[in-house]
Amino acid sequence: MSTDQLMADQFETFRPHLRAVAYRVLGSTADAEDAVQDAWVRAHAAGTAGVENLGGWLTTIVGRVALNLLRSRSTRRETAWEGPGWDGHLPGLLVTPVDELDDPERRAVESDEVGAALMVVLDTLAPAERVAFVLHDQFAVPFEEIAPLVDRSLPATRQLASRARRKVRDAVPAQDDVARRREVVSAYLAASRAGDLEGLVALLDPEVTLRLDYGPGELSRVLRGAAAVAGQARLHFGTARFSRLALVGGSPGLVTVVEDGTVYSVLAFTVRDGRVVGIDILSDPERLGGVLAR
Repeated sequence: MSTDQLMADQFETFRPHLRAVAYRVLGSTADAEDAVQDAWVRAHAAGTAGVENLGGWLTTIVGRVALNLLRSRSTRRETAWEGPGWDGHLPGLLVTPVDELDDPERRAVESDEVGAALMVVLDTLAPAERVAFVLHDQFAVPFEEIAPLVDRSLPATRQLASRARRKVRDAVPAQDDVARRREVVSAYLAASRAGDLEGLVALLDPEVTLRLDYGPGELSRVLRGAAAVAGQARLHFGTARFSRLALVGGSPGLVTVVEDGTVYSVLAFTVRDGRVVGIDILSDPERLGGVLAR
């Protein structure tokens, strides 16, 4: 086997991990794929001579690529959720098969779930804050390796991650364990397929919030309360037969794929005390094409 082929095979082994890093930093499945490909080009050009920790080295490369992409963006989100400041835009949501919950290797890659709530909070962070938090808190990259990447001193890099950590802790709601979430989402799907409005309402917290993102120029909106959310869900009972359980940002959710293979919608759920307290629906055709992880 040639050296180039060996390096390519090694890179493919780390690709799911690198895609997870890039996705959490960038909040876009398409941008994450671009960042991983750019990282491959850079890694291949540099070669692996003298590299002792290939996974760590590749992680810092994709982190730097993602940081540069973040800095090139002209705007970032200023508010975390719904209300007068919400812009109707949900983050991209990476969808993977639900059976990967039973895959130890995948669980290691997805050890920190990335639901819509977390991704929206990450969108409010400054680029260096976001990179420091994601690399250190979610992928255990040492601050000593992050500091030169974000061009900060070691104490300043620690402070970046600390500020981000506080913002995340204050804004991201606590949830039930993953088994309970899967049970509740499965029940939601079963009620939808059966057209059981009463059963669906029973799964919703009285103060549940539903956010819908139909894409630019469409009627994205926020609904609150079990009655309003159930009324909206009822409109989609007809497509529920095309829905299936999936991991949405690493947490149990739903993806609707119609007969021709088109992804119609992705639903992310927040579940607390056995009830659904939040549903985020992404139904933007421009962004749904790339949500299914390869």
